[in-house]
Amino acid sequence: MKASDLFVQCLEIEGIDYIFGVPGEENADFMISLEMSDNIRFILCRHEQGAAFMAEIYGRLTGHTAGCLGTLGPGATNLITGVADSNMDRAPMLVLTGQGDTERLHKESHQIMDVVHMFEPVTKWATTVLHENNIPEIVRKAIRIARTEKPGAVHIELPEDIAKKETSANPLKPQRFRRPVPDDKIVNQAFDILKKAKRPVILAGNGCIRKRASKQLRLFCEKTGIGVISTFMAKGCVDMDADYCLYTIGLQSKDVVACALDAADVVLALGYDMVEYHPHLWNAAGDKHIIHADFLPAEIDEDYHPETEIVGDLAHTLWMLNERVDAKEDGISFDTSQQAATRREMQAELAAYKDDDTQGVIKPQKVLWDVRQVMGREDVLLSDVGAHKMWVARHYQCHEPNTCLIPNGFCSMGFALPGAIAADLVLPDRRILSICGDAGFLMNVQEMETAKRLNSNIVVMIWEDKEYGLIAWKQQNEFGHHTDLSFNNPDWMQLASAFGWHGHIVDNSNDLVNTLETAFEEEGPSLIVVPIDYRENLKLTERLGDIACPI
Repeated sequence: MKASDLFVQCLEIEGIDYIFGVPGEENADFMISLEMSDNIRFILCRHEQGAAFMAEIYGRLTGHTAGCLGTLGPGATNLITGVADSNMDRAPMLVLTGQGDTERLHKESHQIMDVVHMFEPVTKWATTVLHENNIPEIVRKAIRIARTEKPGAVHIELPEDIAKKETSANPLKPQRFRRPVPDDKIVNQAFDILKKAKRPVILAGNGCIRKRASKQLRLFCEKTGIGVISTFMAKGCVDMDADYCLYTIGLQSKDVVACALDAADVVLALGYDMVEYHPHLWNAAGDKHIIHADFLPAEIDEDYHPETEIVGDLAHTLWMLNERVDAKEDGISFDTSQQAATRREMQAELAAYKDDDTQGVIKPQKVLWDVRQVMGREDVLLSDVGAHKMWVARHYQCHEPNTCLIPNGFCSMGFALPGAIAADLVLPDRRILSICGDAGFLMNVQEMETAKRLNSNIVVMIWEDKEYGLIAWKQQNEFGHHTDLSFNNPDWMQLASAFGWHGHIVDNSNDLVNTLETAFEEEGPSLIVVPIDYRENLKLTERLGDIACPI
């Protein structure tokens, strides 16, 4: 068979459902082979960056691997931002790029560049196919690496002449393996430390949103009462309504929930990546006994130097801790008064503007309160990057894992519109809401056509302030003023109409819930534009600067 046919067969046996991308001349053979597949659906996108973000969200929601595809040269460079975002946010992804004939790769030639080396810093593994018979091994290795904890992106380059060659090789059947589990001795050591603690707290990171890990974490907290502080990416690992949920941490300024960390004598860090919230913000004094439990050993950092490390499958680690709690005849209890005070204070913060009835511009807190009322327990909100991300992270809390998707490692703008399209493909029966700034939305505005062509049942909400609001916020905090960061926007309703979307503008806070309900009932994609009151940004900064932790 032709090598490109073999490549597609290898992807089929790996269970690949979707490839998102923009083809080119150099992967024409692959595309013709892909067209014959009954199992893999190719989603034609309007820009390779959008394709990469779609593949990322598929990976984050399913734990399985989707492909994103571009041709050589500019097609490959356009992919790289979304690939880096996926890799740093621990989403499995297969990056597929074409390449010119191998007979011209050694010299100056049209569109030729070293794509593999370009992708190496932002993937777990990157390689090129130099011989057609190697395709089964390369695909099998790539998918295994992408899915292995911690998951991430892998890259395969297929030169055009290799794709055309005949081969007698056959796909390799995937062989699954169970992740290694911790040794009893180290779990006993960690449990002994926890038993002696007075005010332990859990810092939950990205690894806790795996379903099995979340289930075991909830059981552990029900048994012990230890409070859980989530990073932006761990939202929903425990139910927002649980007494032990202490909400979210991640702002650079000291927030209410940091009080629970300040009071803790032991921090059980579960599935925590330092890119989520750096330890110099919560352990600069180095006075916390840190128990690190994760799939991999801790990153080396002077502010994060765990005395105890439990390395292995995180869900199994939590199961082992639960077994020890159950076996302790006299039970286990802690002083949770500080945690209870933290939860009460944060609840008041979240509800402070729920009845706000302003017109013209709407407060971020009010928008997110109303959004939470409209969204169901398992509906999915995606946040782009900008000032709105800080508000979503702080004020939108979750019941279930993977119901609020925030880019927080690489933090790329332009993420939420294409991501919502993929979320609708994966979860067509749920409400999918994307919240974007006006700047981030326009970075991948071309994917409005993709959403309409697919008839995606998504709602995209734009918070309009006509400037790069997050940069303005940070410059103002540091320098007392900000540079010129303002811009103009299109007529949003004309834009929506031009792409065949439904369109709504909400400038009265009393209308927001009804408009959201209307948009979710509309067939196909809908756009909601909200003039946002970002005067609240500096007010929040002042509020956080005045925080005094109750004792």
